[in-house]
Amino acid sequence: MKFFVDTADVAAIKELNDLGMVDGVTTNPSLILKAGRDITEVTREICEMVEGPVSAEVVAEKADDMIREGKTLAKIADNITVKVPLTWDGLKACRVLSDEGHMVNVTLCFSAAQAILAAKAGATFISPFIGRLDDIHLDGMDLIADIREIYDNYGYETQILAASIRSVNHIVEAGKIGADVITAPPAVIKSMANHVLTDKGLAQFNADWAKTGQKIG
Repeated sequence: MKFFVDTADVAAIKELNDLGMVDGVTTNPSLILKAGRDITEVTREICEMVEGPVSAEVVAEKADDMIREGKTLAKIADNITVKVPLTWDGLKACRVLSDEGHMVNVTLCFSAAQAILAAKAGATFISPFIGRLDDIHLDGMDLIADIREIYDNYGYETQILAASIRSVNHIVEAGKIGADVITAPPAVIKSMANHVLTDKGLAQFNADWAKTGQKIG
């Protein structure tokens, strides 16, 4: 399973990338706002740091405008993935951009039917939003499982990019189902290292070591 980091915070990306934990990055207009930087500048910096796909999102609503914005974003770096919304215009843009050789991430997917359309339109990635489905009392993991089954049935090459991840459990469950990629905030990825028994065991080892009066090095 590939790990994408869902942020435009360059320092946070660097920390994880230095550990080999970053296979790609996803950004969106909200994350660009949070970063407080020019979209072209920060996206280029991320692309220079990370070898894998870096999603940069269009903001237009009409297909022709999405295509124009997508081509502009794609000029930033060779590893740009143009991110378009799962609307009819977004699918039109996906088809054109994909046919021209650009990677495309179709985002804001909330149903298996939408995911089928994205695959048919040539999407490189489909981004089903787990957390936002959970917010309305649906099980987001059911959507991941449905898409996995359908894509496997027909050999669709579109990669399932599990998004809107809120917890370590989301990552583990997505992995069990077979999502190709997860994208999560840096804090969620880092929290995968945490376990109460690890903390308890370390505290015991440290206490016992102190009693020996020894030092290493």
